[in-house]
Amino acid sequence: MEHQVIAEVKVVPLGTRSTSLSRYVRACTLLLQDAKDITFQTTAMGTIIQGRLDRILELIQKMHEVPFTMGAARVSTTIYIDDRRDKKATIESKVQAVSG
Repeated sequence: MEHQVIAEVKVVPLGTRSTSLSRYVRACTLLLQDAKDITFQTTAMGTIIQGRLDRILELIQKMHEVPFTMGAARVSTTIYIDDRRDKKATIESKVQAVSG
């Protein structure tokens, strides 16, 4: 299995007419659902993606563009990448490690 990383991404559209961001999150999530080579989990505060780093960065770039296509005037995207190379890590294993 190829080396995978776990990344958290937050795409925040600014300059919209509503304080609700759910339609933007939904549109970004649909983009991820079409990607069969990654695993992702949407949380209350962001989206966690597991896969090859180059693929994740490609998808994040596409996610960053989504709010613009929906009329946002400005987009702020935050990326946190966990690249562990001493052992295999998955989204599930990280959650289990802190769940007890």
